[in-house]
Amino acid sequence: MKYYVVSDVHGFYSQTVRALADKGFFDDKDEHKLIVCGDLMDRGGEALKMQEFMLDLVERDLVILIKGNHEELMPLMLDEMKTSYNEGNPGIKQRHVHNGTIDTAMQLSGYSTMEEAVRNTSDVIEKVKSSVYYTSLIPRSIDYLETKKYIFVHGWIPCKETVDEDTHFEYDPDWRNATAERWFKARWKNGMKLAEEWGIREPGKTIVCGHYRTSFGHSVYRNRGSEDMEDAVFEPYVSDGIIAIDACTAHSGIVNCIVLEDDE
Repeated sequence: MKYYVVSDVHGFYSQTVRALADKGFFDDKDEHKLIVCGDLMDRGGEALKMQEFMLDLVERDLVILIKGNHEELMPLMLDEMKTSYNEGNPGIKQRHVHNGTIDTAMQLSGYSTMEEAVRNTSDVIEKVKSSVYYTSLIPRSIDYLETKKYIFVHGWIPCKETVDEDTHFEYDPDWRNATAERWFKARWKNGMKLAEEWGIREPGKTIVCGHYRTSFGHSVYRNRGSEDMEDAVFEPYVSDGIIAIDACTAHSGIVNCIVLEDDE
C-alpha cells in the first residue's frame, strides 16, 4: 500500500491539494490512501472546500484521519459556547480565537463576523453540529494507525509522565492501550522533543507525527535556521525513529506531503 501523508493542514484546502498533486496522488493508479495526521481544520479560510474534499475521499475509502488536538477543540468550544449562552453571558474564549476554532465554526455556519456568531450562538452550534466535519470527519478520526514499519499519530504516542520539581517522560510499552485522557495529552506533545531529548521511540518502527512545526527540530537539533523567523526550515524533520511533517502552514504557506510504502 502506498500512503500519502500530510498533517496540520488546518483548513488550507488549496495548499493541501497542491501538495498532493505535486506528489502524484491524483494520478496514482496503484492502491493508495491519504493519511491526515490530525488538525484538519482551524486557521485556514477554506473549511467548506476541505470538508467536501475529505468527504469525497471518505466515500471512496481513500483517506485515514488521525485525531489531532484541533479535532478535540471544536466539541469543547461548542460546549463552552452553549454554557456561556445559557448563563446569559454569550462569548468566545480567547484560546478559541487564537486557535482558529471559532473561525472554522463561522465558515461552517455561514457567519462573517464574530459579533454575528456570538449573537446567533444557538444557530452556530446547530449548524456546526450538523456539518460533515462534525458528524462524519471528527468521529472517523482515530488515535493512531500502525503499519508494519510505521506508526502515524498527531503529537506523539502516550508516554509515562512524572511531575515533581520537573517533568519527566518515560517510554510506556503499553501505550496502545492508553486511556482517552492520556491520548488527549499525547496529541499536544512535541514529538521531536520527546524522541530526541527523552529517547521515547517505538522499537523497530518509525513514528510519523505532526502538531509541532518542524522548524523546531531543524533549529534546535540540526542548527538549521531559527524556529520562527525568515530563515526557518519547514521541510520534514527526519531522525532516528521519527518523521515530523507539520510545516506550520499558516505561517509558511507550505503543506508537507511524504509518500511511504508499507504493508497494512
